[in-house]
Amino acid sequence: MDELKPSPVNSTPLTPIAFLERAAVAYADCPSIIYNDTTFTWSQTNRRCLQVASSLSSYGIKTGHVVSVLAPNVPATYELQFAVPMAGAILHNINTRLDARNVCILLRHSESKLVFVDYLSRELILEAVSLFPPNTKRPTLVLITDDADAAADQSSCSSLTAYFSCSYEDMVEKGDPGFKWVQPQSEWDPVVLNYTSGTTSSPKGVVQSHRGIFIVSATALIDWGVPKHPVYLWALPIFHTNGWSHVWGMAAVGGTNICLRKVEAPTIYNLIDRHGVTHMSGAPVVLNILTKSPDVEPLKNPIHILTAGAPPPAAVILRTESLGFVTVVFKDELPRTSTGKIQKFVLKEIAKGMGLKK
Repeated sequence: MDELKPSPVNSTPLTPIAFLERAAVAYADCPSIIYNDTTFTWSQTNRRCLQVASSLSSYGIKTGHVVSVLAPNVPATYELQFAVPMAGAILHNINTRLDARNVCILLRHSESKLVFVDYLSRELILEAVSLFPPNTKRPTLVLITDDADAAADQSSCSSLTAYFSCSYEDMVEKGDPGFKWVQPQSEWDPVVLNYTSGTTSSPKGVVQSHRGIFIVSATALIDWGVPKHPVYLWALPIFHTNGWSHVWGMAAVGGTNICLRKVEAPTIYNLIDRHGVTHMSGAPVVLNILTKSPDVEPLKNPIHILTAGAPPPAAVILRTESLGFVTVVFKDELPRTSTGKIQKFVLKEIAKGMGLKK
C-alpha cells in the first residue's frame, strides 16, 4: 500500500479544461452555444477554443501570462474561458461597467499581455490604455465583432482597426485545430484572476487555481441539482466570478449556453420561449426586471433560477415564483476565503500614482 502514491500514471491535475475536452466527445453533436442565428456544437466549440489557444501561443502568450477579456456574454467570451487557459495563460475578465481609470489600474496591476475587447467597449479600452505612463508597454488589443449588429454600431470600426492587431474571428481562422493545449504542471497552478469592482476601496485581486475552479464548478452543479443537457440562459455576467462557475459547469453536463448581450425582459422571455430555457442565474435586480415587465405572463414550463449577492426581498421572490420560476437564493456569490492572494496594497499604490482617491 505504501507504493500507491501519486504518479503521472494514476494522477492527473484537476482542471476545468477537462470538462470541455470530455464534452467534445461525450456531447459532440449536442448544441453548446446559441446566439441569435448562430449555433455551435460541443465538438465545434472545442475546436474553436483550440484554434484561439494556438493563435495566442503564436502571439507569444506563455504559461503565467495574463490575458484579459472586456466583453459581455457573447460566444467569444464563453469560448475564451477555456481558450485562454488552454494556452497556459491566466484568464482575467474585466467588468464592462468600470470606467477607463479602473480598467487601466487592473491592466497595469495584472500586467496583462493581451486584451480581447468587444466592439462596444472599444472607446473604453482605448481611453484606458492612453492612461498608461509613458514608456510603459501596452497590451495587444484584439477586437470582438458582432455580425448581428454589423449594420449599426460597428460602422466606425474600420477607423479604429489601427489600434487592434486583429479580430477574434481572425484568431479562430488562423489557429491550429490540432493544437496540443498546455496542461497545468500542478492543479494548484493559477488559472483565473478576478477583481472586485473597487466601489468601496481599491480593487482587490484574487487568483484561483485549476483545482479550485474544477471543484467549485462540480459542487455548484451538485448543490443546484443540475441534470444533463440543461438549457442555460446567460443573464448573469460572465465577468462576475466567471458566471459563478457555471461557464465550466455547463460543459461538464453538456448544457446549451444561450448567450445574451444585454439583460432586457422582452429579450429574455423571447429566448425562453424560443429555446426552452430550463436554468438561469442573475442578481436580485434581474428578478425585479423579469417580474415588473409589462404584459408578463406565467411561464409555460418551470425555470430554475439562481440568485446571489444581496438577498432579494421576500416580495420579489414571491412575484418571481408566481410566474413559474423555481428560485434558489445563495447568501453570497463568493466565499470569505478563496484560493489566492489579495493584492490590495499594490493596487492602492497604482491608484495613488494615477492621482486617484482611496
